[in-house]
Amino acid sequence: MRLGAAAEYLGLAAAVLAWVVIGVCVVTNPWFVFTKNAFSDLGGPKSTDPWLYNDGLIGVAVLVFLYAIYLTRLGVNKVEVVSASFVMVAAVFLALIGIYHEGTYPHVFVSTWFFVQFDTAILTSGIGLLLRGLKNLAYGVLSLFLIATLVAALVPWPSAATIEAWGISAIDVWAVLVFTSYRSKPKNSSMQIRAHFK
Repeated sequence: MRLGAAAEYLGLAAAVLAWVVIGVCVVTNPWFVFTKNAFSDLGGPKSTDPWLYNDGLIGVAVLVFLYAIYLTRLGVNKVEVVSASFVMVAAVFLALIGIYHEGTYPHVFVSTWFFVQFDTAILTSGIGLLLRGLKNLAYGVLSLFLIATLVAALVPWPSAATIEAWGISAIDVWAVLVFTSYRSKPKNSSMQIRAHFK
């Protein structure tokens, strides 16, 4: 399967689209308060146009899943491929957030596991980059994982939306770092290094 040259930008595109969806939904729902609500409230029964948020998340999930496929093909060691697999699973849970929106029974579970899966993807991504020899980027990704996790656990967040914004921002930073890591190596190095690991 050939995703094309544009595939490397899918992670960044997903990050931008996610904030566009959230921003549009916030504007169309003036009752939403960042320090009191959860982003998922924008897709719940109280929302003016819940389909916009829920379908938007599914659209973002599709981009993330396609990007994960690209990462599995580009990964130069098994740990990077495992990381991309966790991104795939996270994309599925992201789509499920749109399907099982606020007010449905599975919503809390799928929302929580989206972030858990992506946290795991970031951790394994850092380890994979370290094994590839990109120490500076690897330390950056691993530091991101530690900082994001500790801050999320220790800060007394005033609302679900604030901690969700922190988690999404951490994912966005990861997407930029991973984009940088693959842009920094020669186009033909993936096949060469992959052959070395066989």
